Amino acid sequence: MPSDPLIDQLKAALQASPTNLPLRLLLARKLMEATRKDEALALLVDLEPQALGTADATDAATLLLDGGEAGWAERVVEGCYDRGRSSARFLHVAARVRAELNDWNRAAQAWMMAREVDPALTDPALDEKLAAARPEPPQKPALRVVVGGKEGRRDVEPAPTGQTLTFADVGGYDELKKTVHRKIILPFQKPDLFQKYGKQAGGGILLYGPPGCGKTHLARATAGECGAVFMNVAIEDVLDMWQGESERKLHALFQLARDRAPAVLFIDEIEALGGRRSATIHQAAGILVSSFLSEMDGFGKSNQKVLIMGATNVPWAVDPAFRRPGRFDNVVFVPPPDRPAREAIISILLRNRPARDVDAAAVAARTSGFSGADLKHLIETAFDLVIEEAIESGGEPPLSIGHVTRVLPKIRPTTTEWLSTARNYALYSNEGGQYDDVLAFIKEHGR
Repeated sequence: MPSDPLIDQLKAALQASPTNLPLRLLLARKLMEATRKDEALALLVDLEPQALGTADATDAATLLLDGGEAGWAERVVEGCYDRGRSSARFLHVAARVRAELNDWNRAAQAWMMAREVDPALTDPALDEKLAAARPEPPQKPALRVVVGGKEGRRDVEPAPTGQTLTFADVGGYDELKKTVHRKIILPFQKPDLFQKYGKQAGGGILLYGPPGCGKTHLARATAGECGAVFMNVAIEDVLDMWQGESERKLHALFQLARDRAPAVLFIDEIEALGGRRSATIHQAAGILVSSFLSEMDGFGKSNQKVLIMGATNVPWAVDPAFRRPGRFDNVVFVPPPDRPAREAIISILLRNRPARDVDAAAVAARTSGFSGADLKHLIETAFDLVIEEAIESGGEPPLSIGHVTRVLPKIRPTTTEWLSTARNYALYSNEGGQYDDVLAFIKEHGR
């Protein structure tokens, strides 16, 4: 194979700076253009999605997809999806990857979100693939709902209840748990007392904050404290490319929650269902938002003892109508865990696992800004080292502080980018003080 001076120079530069991600991606692109696919893919398949920014993740997934490695591209997309949902380019490649893997519903969801972010975005080939995937809309497509941790497909019957979580399973966040207990849990536990004062159990609560900070975990624990059925809704099974199906599925979810009351209906990534109507040109998106608002208001029905919990990483993308009293009138900021919370999370992650002399307090002191997901990634990466040692030695060594210390420099907090964006909204678009909690957190922690 003839030598390529530019590729040789890039290889030498990467050897001198092996952690330079943009340089690695540039070299992979040049190798792909030179039809040296195997060399290009070798640079990409070992990338850690958690270490990639949105732009780098988009480029990496595109190169992997173009190189015929849709499975690896999906790994990058899934690992960066929470951070990339505000980027039309990222959502576009996510839709292409999912379509290549025949995951048509999720491909259609990502493509619809991409065009809402950038209405000028076009891809006739992708449109053709999605249209051909489902030539006729189903009569009554099954609805996926996760109840208590167990998943099943059905239209009305709930799956068996799984393991119940409580606040004891949530590390740290003591003040946040007190707030949720006072505003949400007590009305469920003492309905007679609250009814005397004209208050009913139920309503809506919106959790927002950086990705990976435990919003879903907190919602499950809230349901456990209330003694309510927990119903975790998968967004991709509500959104549908066929007109009218999304509204039908949404109504079925609310009706299922009413039938199973007391119930907590939890919807993650709620901006996908309740995004600002002023920010989209699609009439169908506005109709879905209106249907959602109607279900929350409970017209002709009773939502008593049905708690609707939503979670989002982009609260500024949620339609303001959801914040009207009687809907999501409780808006709760879930920040990155503080030092005591990180210590508690690390202790929970090490529970019932072979570990020796791992000082959770010392690790917590060195992980400022880490989310719960970042801490889990840290511990899992450290255990990867332990498993390698076990394979080499034939023994069963425990996790030590040395393993954690070795991998700690490789892990970066993923909350920094979110806090930077949230700070701008808190400073310049803080109508009614809706982001005061974010400002207070940034002021206290200097982020």
